[in-house]
Amino acid sequence: MAKRNQTLAQNKNVGHLIALLFYVVIGYLLYLAAANMNYVWKWNTIPSYFLYDETKNVESPVNGILEKVDNIYYVKSKDEQIKLNMDDSFKISYKVGEEVYEGDNIASKTSKKIGPVLNGLWVTLKISFFAAILTFFIGIIVALMKLSSYQFLKDIATVYITIVRGTPLLVQIFLFYFIVANIFELDRFVAGVLALGIFFGAYMAEILRGAIQSIDKGQLEAANSLGISKIQAMRYIILPQAFKRALPTLVGEMIALVKDSSLVSVISITDLTKVGKEIVANTFSPFETWIVVALVYLSITSILSFIGHRIEKRMALKGGLS
Repeated sequence: MAKRNQTLAQNKNVGHLIALLFYVVIGYLLYLAAANMNYVWKWNTIPSYFLYDETKNVESPVNGILEKVDNIYYVKSKDEQIKLNMDDSFKISYKVGEEVYEGDNIASKTSKKIGPVLNGLWVTLKISFFAAILTFFIGIIVALMKLSSYQFLKDIATVYITIVRGTPLLVQIFLFYFIVANIFELDRFVAGVLALGIFFGAYMAEILRGAIQSIDKGQLEAANSLGISKIQAMRYIILPQAFKRALPTLVGEMIALVKDSSLVSVISITDLTKVGKEIVANTFSPFETWIVVALVYLSITSILSFIGHRIEKRMALKGGLS
């Protein structure tokens, strides 16, 4: 048995090595293709997408003398005394009492600023977070409607799922922004969240419906025989098991939601994708920019996938997954 396990471990290591070599070869071929392109790569500009130095200069508004009173700097001319918007944190090029001329650079200060990619990432995370909450909320309600004994609730849920899953997300985003958002005077961010939440809510409803129906009906009957109401049984017995069974698919839907949130850029929400478009327009560096944007999205989805796997393992150890 020990020898068999050792053989399996060796085969596994060999498999990892072959896979690594495969991707090394692919990477090398891509490198050769990129090297043969008639394109000037500007990788040195990448760090400024995340953090950059902003220099603020203070120029003399008039000809005069630089003065300082109670830690406040002024330029005193013959006719007036003008206050300067600066303090001791600035690097001053002139001494107090020295003569300055209009347009002279009196002082400067350099500070770190958050770059456009990090700002776009924050917007992407916000819109994905709120859309995910709305997705779960809609998914649970519609799934229960689909399983309801009331026919009109089933019909409402069925029509909603059919329409939403049968039309492209991009079209739905446009409809929400240009029609719904205008009617109810909604912010474009809210319109984007609603469009994403309603779209993925339909998929979530079907996932949860299937997971709920996979639970043995005998559990619900046993709960009823013990005097537990149907609502309580669904909340404390059925839904927790359904969530555990559907967890891998739910994580996949959340990953898809984060990626598809890039479509809200079409309604001028400055998310990661919109920022990428603006950087390309300003720097004419499409390849570097979109590679960076893709890697940022990959980082988010990889973290979500890792968290999902950890939760799955924890539930499996507790005997939660069946």
